[in-house]
Amino acid sequence: MSDTSYKRHIAKTVTWRFIGTLDTILLSWFITGDAFVGLKIGLIETSTKMVLYFFHERIWFKINLSKNGRILASRKRHLAKTFTWRGVGTLDTILISWIVSGNPLTGLKIGFAEVITKMVLYYLHERAWYKIDFGLEKRRNNAS
Repeated sequence: MSDTSYKRHIAKTVTWRFIGTLDTILLSWFITGDAFVGLKIGLIETSTKMVLYFFHERIWFKINLSKNGRILASRKRHLAKTFTWRGVGTLDTILISWIVSGNPLTGLKIGFAEVITKMVLYYLHERAWYKIDFGLEKRRNNAS
């Protein structure tokens, strides 16, 4: 495992967390009507989601989805990653929102509202990173 793959996963973690946190803050503020609650949920999630996302990336990096020696980095893989990450992320959001708001229904509302927004945003994030070679020496070297 090269150091560049770790750098790539850290960079993906940071960019995704920025997008995801902004989405959570806005959704939480809209649902609760309280900007402070939205900020609090978003800031707590920054820590928990960065750790969870990094490990999600590492697990998916180790999954061997190859056919005839060629890695299948297709839209299907990106969709599968989208659904697995959304499951982990939604559970985290529901729990944090419940704890911060003190209301389990608020946690469920925020968690389920972000299912749609986050899946769309995550899929677009994955597609963008697929086009970026940062940390993927082998992909460019093998393409030659």
